[in-house]
Amino acid sequence: MTPRYELHCHLDGSVRPGTVADLARSQGITLDGPVERLVTAPACGSLAKFLTYIDVPLQVLQTPDALSRAARELVEDWQADGVVYGEVRFAPQLHGRHGMSQDEAVEAVAEGLAAGRAATGVRTGLLLCCLRHQTPEESLSIAETALRHRDKVAGLDLAGDERLHPGAPHRAAFDLAHAADLPCTVHAGEAAGPESMWEAIDVLGARRIGHGVRCAADVALLDRLRHDRIALEMCPISNVLTGAVPSLDGHPATRLLAAGLPVTISTDARTTAGTTLAREFEGWTAEQEELAQAHAAAAAFGN
Repeated sequence: MTPRYELHCHLDGSVRPGTVADLARSQGITLDGPVERLVTAPACGSLAKFLTYIDVPLQVLQTPDALSRAARELVEDWQADGVVYGEVRFAPQLHGRHGMSQDEAVEAVAEGLAAGRAATGVRTGLLLCCLRHQTPEESLSIAETALRHRDKVAGLDLAGDERLHPGAPHRAAFDLAHAADLPCTVHAGEAAGPESMWEAIDVLGARRIGHGVRCAADVALLDRLRHDRIALEMCPISNVLTGAVPSLDGHPATRLLAAGLPVTISTDARTTAGTTLAREFEGWTAEQEELAQAHAAAAAFGN
């Protein structure tokens, strides 16, 4: 089997259901919904609804120990999935309900990743997420946090619904990251069209695009992605669940791969989407997966 690389994986969407239940018991928390609510319904249909499935795991990911455990277990799950290098991203500002600071959250996830690496040999990278619906000042704070932990943080991301919230207001955070040579990726071309991807590239300086499935009709954009080797972090099953593409058969990944674009494949949120990389590559030829993995290895921020 070709060694696998995962570049787009959200920690809060990849917590084992049993772990969420166990953490809730140990923390004395009554969850807002059943553990079964962690996995998206097949008829989800929108990014906004998809994101609500993260609410339950976020309830228990409010302590350093919980974050460390979730990160360690993710690395173990990567190993079981044939992953030799995985990047996980999370928004530390979402984990302060009980007073945990952004720095403490980053340290906790980094410790869990280190424990997972030691146990499995899987290499890891950590990305911090700015959130589109938050203020530019909050995003700048995330970029500053990333730079304080430059030895542990491999990149900066902008996540959220680009249809409702443009990326340009967050430019200061990305300018700060670029000044420190911290590579950046941006969610775009998922909920909105090619214009969100142009903004990610030309305004925010993205080296990779999260999802990017809505680029296929813009020939100039395809040329730019191909020429500048801007990797697409595509997540086929998630893209269907959020309505970004109508079906797996209609997903553009293999077509764009054949057209010379640096397509990579990830799960997005292993638990929320109910998927693994092995499942994402079902129906692909060995040659197609090998090419996608080569693109992912070349685009990795932490290698």
